[in-house]
Amino acid sequence: MAHLAVCGGEKTRREPFHGWPVFGEEERRAVLDVLESGQWGGVEQRVVPRFEEQFAAFQQCEYAVSVTNGTAALEIAIRALGISFGDEVILPPYTFIASATAVVLNNAIPVFADIHPDTFCLDPEKIEAAITPQTKAIMAVHIGGMPCDMDAILQVAERHGLFVIEDCAQAHGAEWAGQRVGSIGHVGAFSFQSSKNMTAGEGGLIVTNDRDIFEKCWSIHNVGRIPGGQWYQHRNIGSNYRMTEWQAAVLLAQLPRVPAQMKRREENAAYLAEKLNQVPGVSCQVRPKPVTSHAWHLFIFKVDPKAFGDLPKSRIVEAISAEGIPVSGGYVPLYREKLFTGIQPGSCPFACRHVKREVDYTTVSCPVCEELCDNRLMWLHQSVLLGTKSDMDSIVEAVAKVQKYHGELVDR
Repeated sequence: MAHLAVCGGEKTRREPFHGWPVFGEEERRAVLDVLESGQWGGVEQRVVPRFEEQFAAFQQCEYAVSVTNGTAALEIAIRALGISFGDEVILPPYTFIASATAVVLNNAIPVFADIHPDTFCLDPEKIEAAITPQTKAIMAVHIGGMPCDMDAILQVAERHGLFVIEDCAQAHGAEWAGQRVGSIGHVGAFSFQSSKNMTAGEGGLIVTNDRDIFEKCWSIHNVGRIPGGQWYQHRNIGSNYRMTEWQAAVLLAQLPRVPAQMKRREENAAYLAEKLNQVPGVSCQVRPKPVTSHAWHLFIFKVDPKAFGDLPKSRIVEAISAEGIPVSGGYVPLYREKLFTGIQPGSCPFACRHVKREVDYTTVSCPVCEELCDNRLMWLHQSVLLGTKSDMDSIVEAVAKVQKYHGELVDR
């Protein structure tokens, strides 16, 4: 008789987990207010500036610029720093593709440095070897809501005169040593895409404590205009990246809920990690002491293949999913994506005359990232952590069941 659901046994769980997005009367009233105002977008906005002010304060930043999406936020932030043809930006390969394509869309070159085996964030010890005379910035990606080691990254950046860009797309409210992400480096970029811990379906935002960077970002997002300038006064090359009043209204209505949701995720993540770490062959993301707040956009854990009969990770993910647990196998190293491995000779920006070395991503190897992606890492979405302790118990039960009866998968 089969025990595992994927082999014909009973599922561990049949009920759905906590839904996403979360919304209520606050969003309804906010959207209706925008509708009836007749002012839905443009430059002279009512709601967008309020949202920018409140979210900047929430992230402990002085300035904010709301934009169309998180990818645009990264693109604009990079451009505002003057990063362009032939420049290099160091970033981890374990992240969403936009972290890298935002660099390419500014005609610069992504350079990948390996991740830490326990935090899954950019490993500060691997950055220095990737620095060249063309390096202009380090992109600290707070993956899954886990802040990077910002102390170590800032030390490297200061030694070499580099900008630090914080990719905070998954890290709303996260803190390193009591300081909110986005306020630590030179500039930070957030996303409000559908899956994010705050969402308006789409949307993004740039934060900084540097007035000059703010003004450059503002100009780029508003077709080259300048703060306080005239309608037809365009001093920079920019485009229309402005957020609508609809998006800002929804996000402004959500902001008061965020602290309670963060608290719930923190409690459930701590409980889940404690239980999962007791399952043979399972270990959860290690949280360094300076991480005073983890956003838990993703709950990432890893498995030891030996404890699961040396099965492929994809088979373990399939088996856990069949038990009713929405687990994902996660990213692949970005440099393996076709857009990087399939670069055509002579293509821009990689063959730009400003590029000082041959760019060939087929020769890139970040062994820690490759091992984790290929064989070990999997994750759960943030909405799962908004549920109950009983929900967490069902996750542990399913993972433990697959580990205990993995022989059924080997035999198939």
